[in-house]
Amino acid sequence: MMEWLDMVIQGILLGGLYALFAIGLSITYGVMRLVNIAHGDFIVLAGYATLPLVAYLHWHPFVALPLVMLIMAMLGYVLQTTLLNKTIGPDILPPLLVTFGLSIVIQNGLQQLFSADAQALQIGDLQIASLQIGEDLAIGWFPLLVFMVALAMTFGVNYLFNHTDTGMSLRATSDDPITASLMGIRAQHVYGVALALSFALVAVGGVFSAIRTTFTPSTGPISLLYAFESVVIGGLGSIWGTFAGAVILGVAQALGSKFDSGYGILAGHMMFLLILIFKPDGLFPRTRA
Repeated sequence: MMEWLDMVIQGILLGGLYALFAIGLSITYGVMRLVNIAHGDFIVLAGYATLPLVAYLHWHPFVALPLVMLIMAMLGYVLQTTLLNKTIGPDILPPLLVTFGLSIVIQNGLQQLFSADAQALQIGDLQIASLQIGEDLAIGWFPLLVFMVALAMTFGVNYLFNHTDTGMSLRATSDDPITASLMGIRAQHVYGVALALSFALVAVGGVFSAIRTTFTPSTGPISLLYAFESVVIGGLGSIWGTFAGAVILGVAQALGSKFDSGYGILAGHMMFLLILIFKPDGLFPRTRA
């Protein structure tokens, strides 16, 4: 019984990492109806952006994280306002094609700069330290930290959307950009803010993922897949729904790996397909954001 409980807890903690991947994707879809195919590659890019700070300046990854978040947020704003805004419209194909092209460019660029060798970020003893509960149950401090950060950021993003002027502008532009513009809201700027916020979350997910496991220039698509599945399971555009979807995906993978190590990822995909078949709008109907 304790073994099953342990797998569920590990799955919940893994879901926290997936939530950091997925919330940014949920924001871009919820505000701009933009599915960013390069989302996973930007997650990997955040990990690679941290490497020089750790290797050459000898910064701890946690110390480097705020700077990486700022850099990624600025990149998101510039990318949206100079390139992606030109593709936003009723046709979803142009942004899909542009972000697919960005994915290819990022992967090949990172391979040229850093080679195809696997990289990882180290945080010392915290990486393997655990909280012992009884004789048969142990919870890693780092996965627990990731989950708590994901929970705090989910709460913060939800608060931003529902209780601030910036959130009001984001929701108004999402609902009707033409009417919002008549009220003095500049949709192009708001879209840039949305992608900047998304990329700041991407930075956190990318750095934590780089600490948790190794990464290469080609690992972005699998992160995109987990983010997309989390968003669909929870409900498109729903912040708390996305968090719940990420946790459900993590638990499904953990329970699947209990039967066989090769079944973990498959179990997550099967959960995604079942939700898509029986409740295509997601388990938690969207609250606008």
